[in-house]
Amino acid sequence: MTATPVGRQRLSDRQRLAWLRLIRTDNVGPHTFRDLINRFGSAEAALEALPELARRGAGRATLRPFPADAAEAEMEAAERFGARFVALGEADYPPLLRRIAAPPPLLAVKGEAAIFALPAVSIVGARNASLAGVRMARMLARALGGEGYAVVSGLARGIDAAAHAGALETGTVAALAGGLDKPYPPENLELCARIAEAGALVSEMPFGWEPRARDFPRRNRLIAGLALGLIVVEAATRSGSLISARLANEAGRLVFAVPGSPLDPRAAGTNGLIKQGATLVTGARDVLEALAPLSGQPPAGTPEAGRDAFDETPDFSAAPPPADDDRARIVECLGPTPVDVDGIIRHTGLHPAQVFMVLLELDLAGRLERHSGGAVSLPVGQI
Repeated sequence: MTATPVGRQRLSDRQRLAWLRLIRTDNVGPHTFRDLINRFGSAEAALEALPELARRGAGRATLRPFPADAAEAEMEAAERFGARFVALGEADYPPLLRRIAAPPPLLAVKGEAAIFALPAVSIVGARNASLAGVRMARMLARALGGEGYAVVSGLARGIDAAAHAGALETGTVAALAGGLDKPYPPENLELCARIAEAGALVSEMPFGWEPRARDFPRRNRLIAGLALGLIVVEAATRSGSLISARLANEAGRLVFAVPGSPLDPRAAGTNGLIKQGATLVTGARDVLEALAPLSGQPPAGTPEAGRDAFDETPDFSAAPPPADDDRARIVECLGPTPVDVDGIIRHTGLHPAQVFMVLLELDLAGRLERHSGGAVSLPVGQI
């Protein structure tokens, strides 16, 4: 069976419901969603196959697809909130986000999708920002917005809030760590409402989801993926903004940093980024000059325009199903240290489709961890 790539057509209501059920199912993340669609051709077919796939992966518990009534309730909640679910491959899906590794199959959006057609710059930084940092973030956002760029940030207090405020008149996008109806922090509720009027709110998390600490790196992945470049205004050495910078770099986006005093711990992270090769920023012109050649072009190192992440896995019908001995050989290659999938293919001599199939089974059984760059490992305690 040949996988059907996702085109630029709008999903039917039935298809959208199936997509939502699939991505909300336990152990199904963007990577696994992609492999399931490529293997079975549709979300509905994948949902039917989930229990058997998880059983073959030696899962201890039965994997049950996300209930249809719960998915319908979430879609109704989105409609009441004035939001919608946009699928990867549809016209309203952010074009830059679809070029990151394993983009969210469904994105909850409230606001104007037209803003995604603009070239975008992300601005992030410290929550306990200095007055100078807040002024710098607001100034950069206002200047970049005036030049036709959308400004992306994460709605946090401090630098994020200042960046959004500076771009309210020209258009800004807020990526949320929780559901769209659970913005954080509560003090930015009014700002959140204003962003939705002239820009957009986006999230890959379910409606009603209260953000937890471990959800913010996922939010940071959206911030990095929605823009051509990312500016860090202030960040301590262990700041989440540095996670955003790393993710932006991995996605082939430009990374910028505003220098600060060596005596201010809030500048330690940004000064460190500059030492590592980030572009030093003292004004909007530095950013505009660096991004000018990239506006309207796919970021370096990402799939070509017109291609989706659904095109990146092998044809699962190109080889016979893996045998039990094949599964054992693949599991033997895995351990707590992440390994490259290509290395597993070379070591075992198996067809790529067979290796991907076994990894898919392990993933659905909760026996696989995925890492940046496509590496995989076994969870600690499953060796």
